[in-house]
Parts: sequence; structure tokens; C-alpha cells
Amino acid sequence: MEAYIGTTDAASHARFGETNRNRIMFGPPGVAYVYLVYGVHDCLNVVTEPTGRPAALLVRAVEPLAGQAAMRAARLAHAARRRAVAGRPEILGDLERRLAAEPDHRLARGPGLVAAAFSIDRRDGGTDLLDPRSSLRLELSDAPLAEDRIGRTSRIGVGYATEPWRSLPWRLFDATSPAVSGRR
Repeated sequence: MEAYIGTTDAASHARFGETNRNRIMFGPPGVAYVYLVYGVHDCLNVVTEPTGRPAALLVRAVEPLAGQAAMRAARLAHAARRRAVAGRPEILGDLERRLAAEPDHRLARGPGLVAAAFSIDRRDGGTDLLDPRSSLRLELSDAPLAEDRIGRTSRIGVGYATEPWRSLPWRLFDATSPAVSGRR
């Protein structure tokens, strides 16, 4: 996960104030903020601060513990939709073979793959992730992550941001997980 907070964070979508794109970031907490990056990848964020204080955590990766077949199917369906739009349906057979061989830990390794593996797109923006009836929700872990397993680095892909925002260690991850995206 990567943290983005406030209008002064030079890497945050909220840095230019409230807009149609980032309005969900401005609250309430526990809601999905989903945006499109590079015109290609949907990215899931979790709003974290009270209404009026824009902040969110980008979900960079998920380690699959169950449902790997469904994740492969969702990734293939996502790719089929994208290929149809691009007019290139012929490469889906190759993708299906590659996905079948993909190790489980790589199925949702990267923010775009998280969205694809869970069929998340911008229509999910505003979903209450704390509602137990929601098909897209957060659930508590049975075992909290031990402090010595929490890795910290600067955020990824924010080279455009000014200091200190570029170098803050606001990327947190399970240092023992093979599903971590990016550098460790």
C-alpha cells in the first residue's frame, strides 16, 4: 500500500484541490476511490481520513490465498474487454496460456493487476468497503502483521513530486510476501 494525504502532498491526486476525478478522496473514510491511470489501468484506493481531509491508500498488490481460478478468469475477461476496444482479440489465446502458467503470487502483483484480478473498475468508486454485504469489501485479518515484517520504502512512480514528498517512506508492504510489486 502507498499513502497519499492532503492537498500539500505533491504526489497526491488532491494536490490541486477537489475535482470531479478525486472527489471521493475527500471523504468519507472506508470508501473505494478508483481511478484510471495511463488511460489503461484501474487502480483501487481506500479513503482513510474524515470527510473534508483528502487521503487514500493505493492497493499496490494482493497475495492470493484463495480464488486463484476466479482471479485468472477475471484477468482474462479484463484483457478481452481491453483487446476488443483496441481491435486486437487475436492475442487472447496467448494470454490465456500465459495466465494458466502464471504463479499464483503474481496474479494481483501491481495496482492494475489488483483491479483486473478482482474485476474492479471506476464504477466501483464510492463503494463502502466496510459494508459486510458489499461484493467489494475489506475484511480483518485473523493475525495482524508483525512489525518486523513490515517493509517501508518511498512511493513508486512519483518522481514528478517535489521533496520531501518524493522520498517519504509511505509505501508499506509485507516484506516476506512474494506478491509485493516493485522494489523491496
